[in-house]
Amino acid sequence: MDRAAIIGVGQTKYERGKTKNFAELVYEVVRKALDDAGMELDDIDNVVTTTNDFWDGRTIACMAIAEAAGSYGRDATNVEGDGTLSSFYGLMRTLSGVYNSTIVTTHCKVSEGSPRKLFNQAFDPVYERILGLDAISSSALQARAYMNRFGITEEQCAMVSVKNHRNAKNNPYAHMPLDITVEDVMKSPLLAEPIKRLDTSPISDGACALIIATEEEARKRAKRPVWVKGVAHCTDAYRLGERDLTYSNALEMAARKAYQMAGITGPFRQIDVAEVYDAFSYMELMWYEGLGFCGRGEGGKLIESGKTEMDGELPVNPSGGVLSAHSVQVAGMVRIAEAVLQLRGEAGERQVPGAKDALAHGINGICGQTHCIWILSNEES
Repeated sequence: MDRAAIIGVGQTKYERGKTKNFAELVYEVVRKALDDAGMELDDIDNVVTTTNDFWDGRTIACMAIAEAAGSYGRDATNVEGDGTLSSFYGLMRTLSGVYNSTIVTTHCKVSEGSPRKLFNQAFDPVYERILGLDAISSSALQARAYMNRFGITEEQCAMVSVKNHRNAKNNPYAHMPLDITVEDVMKSPLLAEPIKRLDTSPISDGACALIIATEEEARKRAKRPVWVKGVAHCTDAYRLGERDLTYSNALEMAARKAYQMAGITGPFRQIDVAEVYDAFSYMELMWYEGLGFCGRGEGGKLIESGKTEMDGELPVNPSGGVLSAHSVQVAGMVRIAEAVLQLRGEAGERQVPGAKDALAHGINGICGQTHCIWILSNEES
């Protein structure tokens, strides 16, 4: 594909129940991204926003943040989904030959809604919604199926929570930096067997923005452009009963396509740092397998090996991941922003030394129905 690069990023601190409104959150990250890229709004050709009427509590939710995102006087469009998907759309528009630069924004104030009721609306209205299913109870079904099939233990899942909350202590944007143990996770309140409170991500508010540019624009503007080497997404069946919940075929297919585009044949060996969407602790283990970091059923052994720790062979979620800050829709784009910071050597205390190639991963839909993979590099070839 043609070359494109991410040349600016901005994100808020993730917290719960603060007073900033949607437009204020979006304005903050757009201004940060423009400053990061050394640009002004007049330098932007195109805007992609990420909103959801359910989460924002209003119809045509993008109208509430249009001016703050810089939409006035330029082409603009909106995506309802995860930030990795809206970034994908922004990339396509940038590569269309019509635009030189695109700013993509995403925001969410989870604290202003009822996550259980909102996630329940994602299920089939005739057969499934009436059961009261939500993100936690449906993920508990997936977690138990996965654990039973492959012998994954609750303690192995708990190790993900311990690792990521500890990593979050180095991330000034994180919502929940914690010093916890496997025993703490195991003793935390049970929400839906086998998921406990410390296996889940918090309710967070926040926003994020990226600026994507063509090769010519990136070379002109950016001191250290981060090149997009591969990107792909794939969606699985809608109903849970029509999927094998013990692994993600959609993730495997998306990863395979992104790797092929980026020329990656051995992801565990060739990727230096990965940011994955771990809304629940068991998910990180499943995503290890779908991303080809290990074989099916081997996610538990991989976390036990220590290879995905900050000082391991492939650090996963040095930012603390979604378990440490979960603003729905925003969290996927944050994975891209964190990967960019790693590749520019600007991740501060969470920096992985010498990182050259990074993976960012987002999901959308119940139990990871849709997956989107980005492969980024600070090297051109």
